[in-house]
Amino acid sequence: MALEEYKKKRKFERTPEPKAEKGREDGSSFVVQKHNAQNLHYDFRLERSGVLVSWAVPKGPPEKVGDKKLAIRVEDHPVSYKDFEGQIPEGEYGAGQVEIWDKGEYETLKWDEKDDGVIEFVLKGNKLQGRYSLVKTKGYGGNKESWLLIKNKPKD
Repeated sequence: MALEEYKKKRKFERTPEPKAEKGREDGSSFVVQKHNAQNLHYDFRLERSGVLVSWAVPKGPPEKVGDKKLAIRVEDHPVSYKDFEGQIPEGEYGAGQVEIWDKGEYETLKWDEKDDGVIEFVLKGNKLQGRYSLVKTKGYGGNKESWLLIKNKPKD
């Protein structure tokens, strides 16, 4: 996904969200934002190829080894979104309060969104640390991609 979908969903004269500008190609940051919108959820974002590849995680990210949480793939966000906190106004896409829940750097172990549908990485955040994976599942419904966000055992 590119940033076109992000742009289409927002009226930048009405929302404090960052404009859709691509970032550096080699970034390795991540952010988890608690988003108290129509339904409380957490937005999990990994910086890759100049954008934040993003998933909505309804019940929050897993913190214990073996835990698995549903993660719905959403539109890519600009890298500058990793620092965004604030109120998205009523009537705008994603209306509600956004706050940074965790952030840090990550190391990619495997990235295959297409064939295997497996992304493996190590998070180095304040709350989330260690090996994780995102695994694509058979559809969730509609045209959204359904994934599982999994906290893995540490490598020996």
